[in-house]
Amino acid sequence: MNSEEILRDLAAQINTCQNCVLAQTRKHAVPGEGPANAEIMLIGEGPGFHENEQGRPFVGQAGKFLDELLAAGGFDRETVFITNVVKCRPPGNRDPQPVELEACQAYLDQQIAAINPLIIVTLGRFSMARYFKDAKISQIHGHASWMGNRFIIPMYHPAAGLHQPNIKPTIMQDFRQLSALVEKARKSASAHTDAPASNDEDNATQLSFF
Repeated sequence: MNSEEILRDLAAQINTCQNCVLAQTRKHAVPGEGPANAEIMLIGEGPGFHENEQGRPFVGQAGKFLDELLAAGGFDRETVFITNVVKCRPPGNRDPQPVELEACQAYLDQQIAAINPLIIVTLGRFSMARYFKDAKISQIHGHASWMGNRFIIPMYHPAAGLHQPNIKPTIMQDFRQLSALVEKARKSASAHTDAPASNDEDNATQLSFF
């Protein structure tokens, strides 16, 4: 199967998944959306109320802000792939539990492998923890690390900018660097053509551009 077919198959699996308790309370699973050949993949935490209603990622107020952030970086949502570490809404928008993160991990791993993006932007602490287990978002936001064959860039979750207006300019500034980082990632990918596409966490080199 090609990447697009793999993503469609994964979406079908996610939409009928019963691997954890979130399946009992969801209205719609939210597999994610975007082109199969996206250079940028954004990984949030979990669907909220509006996402659960529509089965699409980032369609509420945080999603509107994310659209603004992408535009500041020279992109729009049609050019990036957007998903979450958990594919169903945690009740009351609570934090996802370890067993729920584990239940969805294989889906996310396969989405990353199928898309093979140049850049992964983690949005919030739960997606950040996939790559930076003991880090604090306040210390490393906007700093790109070369892992395996791509840049990983931890960012504040867009919702953080809505709840804490004082960090909104910081989030905007981080996203303004995306275009430049895509160019850097293309050059780095050419220089690392023999780098493995998996086990990103084991191949980290810190590269700070912000």
